[in-house]
Amino acid sequence: MKKLLLLLLLIPLTAAPFFLKPYGIYLLSLWAVMTIAAIGLNLTLGYAGQISLAQAAFVGIGAYAGALLTTQGWPLWSAFLLATALCFAVGWLLGYPALRVQHHYLAFVTLSFSTLVFLILRNEEWLTKGVYGISGIPRPTVLGWSTKAPVDFYFFCLGILALVSLATWWLVRSPWGRAFTALRENAIRAASLGVDTRRYTLMAFAIGSALGGIAGVLYAPLVQFIEPTAFALNLSLNLLLMVIVGGSGYFLGPFLGAAVSVLLPEWLRFSEGLYLILYAVFVMILMAFCPSGLLGLAERLRRFPR
Repeated sequence: MKKLLLLLLLIPLTAAPFFLKPYGIYLLSLWAVMTIAAIGLNLTLGYAGQISLAQAAFVGIGAYAGALLTTQGWPLWSAFLLATALCFAVGWLLGYPALRVQHHYLAFVTLSFSTLVFLILRNEEWLTKGVYGISGIPRPTVLGWSTKAPVDFYFFCLGILALVSLATWWLVRSPWGRAFTALRENAIRAASLGVDTRRYTLMAFAIGSALGGIAGVLYAPLVQFIEPTAFALNLSLNLLLMVIVGGSGYFLGPFLGAAVSVLLPEWLRFSEGLYLILYAVFVMILMAFCPSGLLGLAERLRRFPR
């Protein structure tokens, strides 16, 4: 059944770009990029139980790393390596406060870090060009395949999403994934069973942050112009919303949550000025009646006859 559902998901994702206009293809590409960032946050929050409001900062670090390197003629794979390593290291350091504080205290720590990164991106013009942003970000050529066309770049993003998804699927089903879950459920009990809670807390932050950096590297050539406002607190809250709406702790939660966050507001534009109100009402009703998200609601409905 899971393989059948995966096949049913891949067919429309592969065929849809050929029936859409460029803006529709852009939205699908944005969905793929945001899903990667949400997968990273889901590892930190959904599996390891460590709340973070700093995911937008890591997306920004990855985007600026990709933009600065590719505009200077460096290949995109070098941007992937730099962004992944840098975000992994910074995420590891950010995980240290999680060893001492939890819940809303940890949220404030990560919020402070996100604000710090935003201020650096805005004020350090010698490096980031500040409020003027970076424009003319090229789309890569991979083994002779140019991704300048919207359809080609969409399939490039979809391929990276597939690789990230396979790696994440292996991770959550490995002993590391079970350790993350034990850490989320009861850290004291996990420690009593021999789980190194300190190391796995740091790893949860580091891996989730690295995935945010990978999403940022893809985001820069997608929009081809970046500036600090795009990576402010609003993006962190939006990514958090994706994880919670889709289903925190569910593997497919980020996929569904990103689709709701990216695509649903566009589908509601027929209501003109009311579409954001309708979107907010939908989220409020969902959180009020099913805090476990859409996949949690689906699981409850599946078990209801029993």
